[in-house]
Amino acid sequence: MGAKGNVLRLLIVDDEEAARYGMRRALSTFGYEISEAESAEAARILVEKQQPDLLLLDMNLPGASGLDLLRELQDEKKEAPLVVIITAHGSERMAVEAVKSGAYDYLSKPFEVDDLRLVVNNALETIRLRRENRSLRRRIESEDVKRGALLGVSGAMERVRSMIEKVAETDATVLVRGESGTGKELVAREIHDRSSTRRDGAFVAVNCAALPAELIESELFGHEKGAFTGASARRQGKFEQADGGTLFLDEIGDMSANVQAKLLRALEERRIERLGGTESIPVNVRIVSATHRPLEQEISNGNFRADLFYRLRVVTIEIPPLRERREDIPVLAESFAQLSAEKFSLPVRPIAQTALRTLIDYDWHGNVRELRNAIERAVIFAEGDEIRERDMPEEIKPSQARVQTKQIGEEGEEMLDVPFTASFRDDRKEFERRYIARCLEETGGNVTRAAAILGMHRQSLQHKLRELGLARRYVSLAEKEQE
Repeated sequence: MGAKGNVLRLLIVDDEEAARYGMRRALSTFGYEISEAESAEAARILVEKQQPDLLLLDMNLPGASGLDLLRELQDEKKEAPLVVIITAHGSERMAVEAVKSGAYDYLSKPFEVDDLRLVVNNALETIRLRRENRSLRRRIESEDVKRGALLGVSGAMERVRSMIEKVAETDATVLVRGESGTGKELVAREIHDRSSTRRDGAFVAVNCAALPAELIESELFGHEKGAFTGASARRQGKFEQADGGTLFLDEIGDMSANVQAKLLRALEERRIERLGGTESIPVNVRIVSATHRPLEQEISNGNFRADLFYRLRVVTIEIPPLRERREDIPVLAESFAQLSAEKFSLPVRPIAQTALRTLIDYDWHGNVRELRNAIERAVIFAEGDEIRERDMPEEIKPSQARVQTKQIGEEGEEMLDVPFTASFRDDRKEFERRYIARCLEETGGNVTRAAAILGMHRQSLQHKLRELGLARRYVSLAEKEQE
């Protein structure tokens, strides 16, 4: 649920003030964040506002009963808090019915303080396990994608991974820039998952381009009942849902001017107001935004606020298009082929060398997403021992592909004309070796300059040279540079 950090939220719902006081006193020494409600209606409001982890819910309440409230919470789409039912002596049959309706456990009045503490402790241990499982599940579910979009041997991707690692443990706002399909949301998720203070909170994504202008304000900030036609109940917005976690605003450049102003205010004050409401609600949210638009041009055109732009881009991470890092295509294709085979319970087939050349030559305007889809299709239709060119989508076959060697000239053609062998990994290594060697030839063997061109640290390039068997010639030059 919505507990911040490791603080667990309890809500005691009982119409007897003395009963609430007794339970609060018995549990107050354990560091829980405890709230109270005297009715089902008051409890509904607090559940919506505070998102408690555990309810101690009395069965007999004025108005709606505890059982009615329990069933209402279970019927909601979002994950419900655990509920311990409190019943009067002799009402065990109703307690059993409550457990069948989704209650975690029950206590019969009068009960001993130790019994209360034991039930609460057991419930909260279950909540902790839920959190750990939810966090693990998020990581497992995104791992196959991470093995794609964040993989790569290029200096550009090494730089992206390095920036993620550095910024993750801060609360700085991050702007991720790149073409559609390059993996901007994946970068945002990786930043969230690597944050020790936020990864147990929610990661909430909003596509600003997919929502009509009149709905995005309500989507972000929520609304009160009756705020507009169709607002039949109070609704939390994405800011409140992401409290304690990360809010990812995709295609931020499509946001209307009115919502831009409210977003800037929320970032500066760390508080929001629901649409149609007057209450100022504190929020603890880390903002990561993304765009494929040139926001500087949007500012010049009067479509985007400069002050919001500077507030969002405390750190900027640029993801280059796949056509500008072709050396990453072999490792991406290999990974996607394996993942797709696992997904469809099909044999894991290597990619034939002619097919690999086709992949490298194609421009991939849909970037990593398009490559992944192409490989998935090829895995489904492949026959025999390899994934062949004929298994690829028609649009990327040689008749549609850009012939790379014609654009880079005769010298470049010689450097990148890798003699394909029967080993995919050996061919990939040879491609890297020739690509880096070409860069070094163009810099006259200057490792520092070559590293800058490749987007790598000089020490990382030296390590790569040793790995590729180029160290004898080039590392010695690097050592002379340092002298």
